[in-house]
Amino acid sequence: MYEVIEWYNANFYKDRTIKFRLKDIFSDHWNNFIKDNPDLNIRPVVFKEVDKMISCRTSDLGYSVYECPDCGEIKFSYHTCKSRFCPSCGNKYVRKRTEAILQKCYNCNHRHIVFTISDYLWDIFRENRKLLDLLFKSVSETILSWFKEQSKSEEYIPGIIAVLHTYGRDMKWNTHIHSIVTEGAMGKSNVFKKFEFIPYSVLRKRFQTILLNSLEKELGKDKFKDIRNFIYKKSNNGFYVYAEKKCNSSTKSMIEYAVRYTGKPAMAESRILDYDGEYITFWYQRHEDNKIVKEKIHVYEFFKRLIIHIPDHNFKTVRYYGIYSKKHKFHDKMVMLIKSHTYKLRDSLNSWRMMILKDFDTDPLTCPKCGNLMLWQYRVC
Repeated sequence: MYEVIEWYNANFYKDRTIKFRLKDIFSDHWNNFIKDNPDLNIRPVVFKEVDKMISCRTSDLGYSVYECPDCGEIKFSYHTCKSRFCPSCGNKYVRKRTEAILQKCYNCNHRHIVFTISDYLWDIFRENRKLLDLLFKSVSETILSWFKEQSKSEEYIPGIIAVLHTYGRDMKWNTHIHSIVTEGAMGKSNVFKKFEFIPYSVLRKRFQTILLNSLEKELGKDKFKDIRNFIYKKSNNGFYVYAEKKCNSSTKSMIEYAVRYTGKPAMAESRILDYDGEYITFWYQRHEDNKIVKEKIHVYEFFKRLIIHIPDHNFKTVRYYGIYSKKHKFHDKMVMLIKSHTYKLRDSLNSWRMMILKDFDTDPLTCPKCGNLMLWQYRVC
């Protein structure tokens, strides 16, 4: 059940406050959801991450004790779950992840390129998640091969940061790769040559061919032949590859956009408009026409859409290729985006205390009675 709302009437779009928490919704229904869906193939990692999220900032995970040295006031700080399915912990994870990526980047222009695949392949990747490695490899091979062909003598190599997204704006399974690519490359003798024009029509067909060939090799020709032939007939211009014609965004904003859901659920809590105890109403901006869609679904359907996007244990949703995967011989001649002497300072800004101070303008270690700094005493696990 959904309702399309014109942009100018969608006043709720401006309201980004969190009214309903995923933690509370899962606490209400998760156990019943498991009992009522015995035939649903739920991966072990899902149980682990959901349980961690529900227990976040509770006594189940332990706590640390702080004491004011002046007035003796005691404060308990419950430990966080550090789950990639927890909206609260995910914010910190994404900030630290963004910072780690930025520290690898050179001070040059980057291009944000999105590689999508046929919807007839979505279920193949969902049912066999090991094939997601092929998706990463196909994207990197597509980009690297094009740059290499620009000069046989130089064999140029760009820098690539690839980020997997498994969801569309409505949270349904929709596998695609966001890639941040340097608008230039290192060669055998040329330190760095700029490439401001990248022919996306060429990348579309190349990506399609590389991915379908890889899938056929992995799945077997007899099993995959019919699907492959059907896709070639339906998508004769290749898979859709999107990028702005000109780079208008900063490298930081591109990376923040690409990794925003790598460490938290596939939907922000601020998009939940209503929860009546059984049904959830949320909104999303439809990609086709940019109109706002308001959708109401049962909480069980809501769970199904969310948990399929929890990555397998130790699965890397962010990967590096080209000159970002291995230092090139000209690495020392390039200027880094972030200076090395600022690493520690920038990392300290993402500490537990500093993040609360920035987000809520409140120091969690300030004594509520006398205002002095409270000191850590001991930890209870």
